[in-house]
Amino acid sequence: MDPVIIEAAINGVTTKQRNPHVPQTPQEITADAQRCLAAGAAIVHNHIDLVTTDAAAAAARYLEGWRPLLAQRPQAIVYPTVGFGATIEERYAHIPLLAESGLMRMSLFDPGSVNLGGVADDGLPGGALDFVYVNSFGDLRHVAALCERHRLSPSIAIFEPGFLRATLAYARAGRLAPGAFVKFYFGGEHDYLTGSGRSVSFGLPPTPAALDLYLSMLAGSGLPWAVAVIGGDVAATGLARAALERGGHVRVGLEDYAGPRTPANEELVREVVALAASVGRPVADAASAGRILGLVR
Repeated sequence: MDPVIIEAAINGVTTKQRNPHVPQTPQEITADAQRCLAAGAAIVHNHIDLVTTDAAAAAARYLEGWRPLLAQRPQAIVYPTVGFGATIEERYAHIPLLAESGLMRMSLFDPGSVNLGGVADDGLPGGALDFVYVNSFGDLRHVAALCERHRLSPSIAIFEPGFLRATLAYARAGRLAPGAFVKFYFGGEHDYLTGSGRSVSFGLPPTPAALDLYLSMLAGSGLPWAVAVIGGDVAATGLARAALERGGHVRVGLEDYAGPRTPANEELVREVVALAASVGRPVADAASAGRILGLVR
């Protein structure tokens, strides 16, 4: 069986009040990422504890956590999230700066728009948390061009089936940068932004049948893929095992996790390592993951 690539999304919007293990400062990010890589992860995705529209300041904050990590593990694959700003140019202004550092080989590509939120008191979608994550077709052109220009392999977030249709259009047109990695984000039962309460959620539920629908759409593209459950537990739902049995990869981490426990990121990584062993799949280290995905940097 082919090696499995494990990605650790180590913080996101998760607070220490929600889970005391979540890393926030650059020093905590370095240490947590080291533990995840030692446990079996090959890719680390993180946010920073800085709210700013200053791209240089954002890039410097990422590099503060990445430089000591990559000094010890130079093959590790790290990538950021979007920045703050009103336009797509502002939201992605830190990406060229991180690419120029030579430390980032993978970027992000979110090919669509989606409603994110919880459930109001009347049981309808919305309530206090009601957020529309917007990426127009014009925005997609800008982000795809950034990846091509800076030789960055895109991590492609699939929140809804329409996101995958847009991705496949880019693939057919030859406009996906080499090393593209598709991530199927399934909607969990908890509110993504708080990790608790009910969620109307988004996209498809975390079931093998839903995964098979995505795979039927992806068939023939040759794109590698992984699964994640946003607002849930990818291992407990059985989705991680279903992906491993079908030749896919897995994303875990405290950005996504919601449930009754307060695990550390490396604990979630080890759970997938154990699942992989149970289905006979070895775990790819960062160097192997780079070769499997075909990263050009």
